[in-house]
Amino acid sequence: MDMVVKKSFKRNYRFALRSGSLISLVATLFGMILLRFTFKEEKNAVLLYGLIFFLILFSFSFLVLQYRIERFIYNRIRKIYDDVAMLESATGNQPIATDMETLSRKVKKFASDKKLEIEMLQVREQYRREFLGNVSHELKTPLFTVQGYLSTLNEGAMEDKAILKKYLERAEKGVERLIYIVEDLDMISKLESGELNLEFSDFDIVELVQSVIDMLEMKAAKKNISLVLEHNNKPMWVWADKDKLQQVIINLIVNSIKYGKVDGETEISVTGFTSKKLLVRFTDNGEGIESQNIPRLFERFYRVNKSGSRSEGGSGLGLSIVKHIIEAHKQKIYVESEFGKGSEFSFTVDRAHKQFKK
Repeated sequence: MDMVVKKSFKRNYRFALRSGSLISLVATLFGMILLRFTFKEEKNAVLLYGLIFFLILFSFSFLVLQYRIERFIYNRIRKIYDDVAMLESATGNQPIATDMETLSRKVKKFASDKKLEIEMLQVREQYRREFLGNVSHELKTPLFTVQGYLSTLNEGAMEDKAILKKYLERAEKGVERLIYIVEDLDMISKLESGELNLEFSDFDIVELVQSVIDMLEMKAAKKNISLVLEHNNKPMWVWADKDKLQQVIINLIVNSIKYGKVDGETEISVTGFTSKKLLVRFTDNGEGIESQNIPRLFERFYRVNKSGSRSEGGSGLGLSIVKHIIEAHKQKIYVESEFGKGSEFSFTVDRAHKQFKK
């Protein structure tokens, strides 16, 4: 550390040399003029006295100035480093610069980094508040529903068998919704922490998409939405977790139905993306998404149309689960949308190894 500090002072020698030289020169000239014209000393004697005086005064000035720089300025700058720059452990072994320009540059960088850090913390805090509010709202609605039905039955309505059955069925639906939300939250938590292991296998993704379409046809029929799979009647083999990828496809199709228009259409296609990846696309002609909402689509409980989407049901975690599953596969998900015209969600998936052998 002492060697580092000594090196850092070399840049200040010039300041001490220049300042000492200037002080000594001015004082020596003044003394020589005083000796020559006031005390009438000989010219040679004046020059000799002047040289000796200059050397003595210069040595004294240099030592005093350097000492003051080292003790006075350095100590205060070191304190600034201790209070500001040394807060970052990475700077602990760096030499302490004593010039103001270097210090100013380091302090500005530190302030800029801290400002960015504060802004990120503010964004996270806002997200945390929104998340807690959304969780509270999503859980509160079914809880109050179940509580209301059970309270009504407990107050005497259970004597009527017809009302008893109806209220118990509605309470059961509320409990099912609670379980649905909790299970989705649990899945996201496991995906984020890496606790949910993926079971990879080779399978035909076209066949998987078609099975999901068959499963959701009745749901789509309620809004008279056509689910169309475009393919060339050839199997498209992929390497992925089949169950998790099925959930992704279900969530994306359900999302297209939820925000699709009556008598609309959702088109699903599986095409080549690169030599080792396929692209699965879900295109609808529904209400579309405004551009300012697209960056937040995959946040937990984020809803573009809060009142409308809640009436459609769901946990509000569908797209967040989709994103986490796709990223767990080390793949990418894309969104393109034009408000009022429709949206397109797509994701990549690895081709199966057996496909390359053909």
